[in-house]
Amino acid sequence: MTTKNKTYQGVDRAPHRSLFYAMGYLPEDLNKPLIGVVNAHNEIIPGHFHLNEIAQAVKLGVSAAGGTPIEFPVIGICDGIAMNHSGMKYPLSTRELIADSIEAMTIAHKFDGLVLIGNCDKIVPGMMMAAARLNIPAVYVSGGPMLSGKHKGRKVDLVTGAFEGVGAYAEGKITTEELQEIETESCPTCGSCAGMFTANTMNCLAEALGIGLPGNGTIPAPYGQRKQLAKRAGMKVMDLVNENIRPRDILTLGAFRNAIAVDMAIGGSSNTVLHLMAIANEAKVPLDLEEFDKISRRVANVAKLSPAGEDSITDLHEAGGISAVMNQLAKAGLIYTDEITVTTKTIGENVVKAQVWDPEVIRPMEEPYSKEGGIAILRGNLAPDGAVVKQSGVSPEMMVHKGPARVFDSEEEAYTAIINKKIVAGDVVIIRYEGPKGGPGMREMLSPTAAIAGRGLEKSVALITDGRFSGGTRGPCIGHVSPEASEGGPMAILQEGDIIEIDIPNRSMKVNLSDEEIENRLKNWKQPPTKAEEGTYLYRYSKLVTSASTGAVFKY
Repeated sequence: MTTKNKTYQGVDRAPHRSLFYAMGYLPEDLNKPLIGVVNAHNEIIPGHFHLNEIAQAVKLGVSAAGGTPIEFPVIGICDGIAMNHSGMKYPLSTRELIADSIEAMTIAHKFDGLVLIGNCDKIVPGMMMAAARLNIPAVYVSGGPMLSGKHKGRKVDLVTGAFEGVGAYAEGKITTEELQEIETESCPTCGSCAGMFTANTMNCLAEALGIGLPGNGTIPAPYGQRKQLAKRAGMKVMDLVNENIRPRDILTLGAFRNAIAVDMAIGGSSNTVLHLMAIANEAKVPLDLEEFDKISRRVANVAKLSPAGEDSITDLHEAGGISAVMNQLAKAGLIYTDEITVTTKTIGENVVKAQVWDPEVIRPMEEPYSKEGGIAILRGNLAPDGAVVKQSGVSPEMMVHKGPARVFDSEEEAYTAIINKKIVAGDVVIIRYEGPKGGPGMREMLSPTAAIAGRGLEKSVALITDGRFSGGTRGPCIGHVSPEASEGGPMAILQEGDIIEIDIPNRSMKVNLSDEEIENRLKNWKQPPTKAEEGTYLYRYSKLVTSASTGAVFKY
């Protein structure tokens, strides 16, 4: 196959070719399509530790199909390691850095196509944002989920094991020795953490969007099938280059609606709301919060994976994976089957032969866990522009809740109160000034929510924040409250003891205050100084980032 890219052809490009020859490339290599292999490998994220092996498989696939693979890196942060300290201000903000760096490398070197290799939380959407922005042939491939751990015969993962173990220890339910056992058993292999957390949700939704191959979200990291998938991704990008199929041909409004439908069916992370809107923004596709709620109303939740249930991503894979879920959705008329994908076939063609092998893991559409999808959008005088809750992880007795506000101006303050048993049944924990601007960086609140669950309070205590929650969160945890407190949203004027009412079935969240009282309090409110040091990336980020209700994207 001869490249359509003339950047390195002709007499005036002799210096350019000379630089390639310095690295060992042949003249023949420059006559083939040049495929950027974007590798987020590093030695700090379990989900990325093995990505060099995935990249090698991708490069073999590109070469086998007649292209020249050229690898370059991007950064990646481990949300779990960054959790519950100042480091958590950075993961969401790096989503933009990742997209920007891929743009810079791709345009500077004039690649003909891209294979994007990531695995964990913000890296995945950052890569898909770059693909949509650049709009050259591209395939996303993940490193796959890790296997579940085992503790005393029970499946555990990072959240249901180690994070919730901290809360259980604080409550006196387990000893120091048992907590140490749990921490060594929770993450037994490389790969993205084993539940339906943000990383695995986004890797699954890559299949639904059509930007990743079938199996992308669920084939476990240690399996040989994972490398086969990577090799096939390298081959497929060459088909896309040859047929000039580009990301915006794939990432249509129908594709995003498909992804949301799958998200609702599998009970995915609430962070997908932020990420899908951000990817859609880059693809020039109009997508708003209401789309999520409309689809949630009509798509049932048919899988209950950790942390909402006992099943793992490996269980989902063995039950038929995302293709089986989409096959059921297609038969029910709930997805757009004519959307083109990176296979060069339609979604309908990709999933037509898929079957559910374990109806206990993927339930029939007529026998779901709940008639509505996994995510709900709440509104009211506490969240005029909306808030997000993973309703599939909320117990029935907490779908409606009323209680006094316990108000904290940072995650650290709230976590200390929870661990020190200052939060009791019935309370509504408020964590404010942690939004995109206020944090800045919209920290995830996995440590407070896991501590609540570990203390056994997930069926009696609610948590509301203008920050985010990990996909590993369960219980009545409401995030993305917009407008955020630092922009004068109603959360900013809440006081200890204000009565909060939550009604998830009716999509309502409010504080029992009159409009006049809210207005009077806002008149006396003063915006706190930024938490970011001037001159830092976070400071610049806080000046550019928009509301969570629009995906926390940059506004220039």
